[in-house]
Amino acid sequence: MKIAIMTDLEGTAGVTSFHEETYPEGRHHILARQLAMAEVNAAVDGFLEAGCSDVLIIDGHGPGGLWFEHMHPEAKMLHGRPTAPRSVRDTVLQDYDVTVIIGQHAMSGVATSNLNHTQSSRSIYSLTLNDRPIGEIAQWTLYHGAVGMPLIYLTGEEAACTAAEDLVPGVATVAVKRGLSRESAVSVSKEKARSMIHAGAIRAVEQHRARPVAPLVWDGPFVLVKRYFHTHEADRYDGVANAERLDGQTVRITGEDIRQVLYA
Repeated sequence: MKIAIMTDLEGTAGVTSFHEETYPEGRHHILARQLAMAEVNAAVDGFLEAGCSDVLIIDGHGPGGLWFEHMHPEAKMLHGRPTAPRSVRDTVLQDYDVTVIIGQHAMSGVATSNLNHTQSSRSIYSLTLNDRPIGEIAQWTLYHGAVGMPLIYLTGEEAACTAAEDLVPGVATVAVKRGLSRESAVSVSKEKARSMIHAGAIRAVEQHRARPVAPLVWDGPFVLVKRYFHTHEADRYDGVANAERLDGQTVRITGEDIRQVLYA
C-alpha cells in the first residue's frame, strides 16, 4: 500500500493560536512546525510498521507548516511555495493508493473548534457544495475520491475527527485536542499525541485491509458557492468561465467535473 499524507498545522496538539503559531510571522511558528512534523513522523512510523511500501508527505499548510530537517528518513515530501499547478501535483499523487490527513481542523463556523477556518483564515468566510457546507476535509476527500483514492485516516482537532467520521464511513480518526473556542483548546501532551497517532496509523491500515474504505464520490453536476470576507478577493473571478458573481463577496462556480470546481 502506498500512502499520500496531506498535512495541516492547526490540528496539531499544543497549537492553538493563528497569530502566535500558524502564521509565519508568529513568534512560535517554528516550534509549531516542529510539533507538526513530529506528529507526521509518528504516522509514518505506524504506516511503515503496518507494511506500507511508500509514504509521501504533502505540506498542505498555506505558507508551509512542516520542518524538513526533522522529516522521517524513510518518507518523501511534496512541498514548496508557490505550489506547482494541481495538474502537475496530480501526476505525482496518481501513484498512491490511499490518502490520509494529519493535523486537521474543522471548517469555518464550528464555534467550539480550535482554529476553525476553511482554506484561508484571512480571506474565505465559507464554502458550500450543492447547498451543503464543506471544509477542507471534504475538499480533499472528494477531489481524490473522484480518482479512486479513499481517505482512510485523519488526526487533529476533535471536531475535525467528528466531521471526517460523518463524511466517510469507516475512516479511522485520532483526536489530539478538543477545541473550546477558536483559539483555545485542551491538548494531550506531545508524547501522548505521537503515541496515539502512531497506533492509529497501524489501526487505519489494518481496518482498510479488512474492510476497505470506499472513495468518497458525490453525484454532479456541481455548484460551489464561495463567500469571502472582502470584496477584492472575489474580483479575480471577473470574466472567469463557469463563475458568476452573486454579490460583492460571493461567487458561484459550476461544472460537471468536481475536480475542476472544488479548488477553483
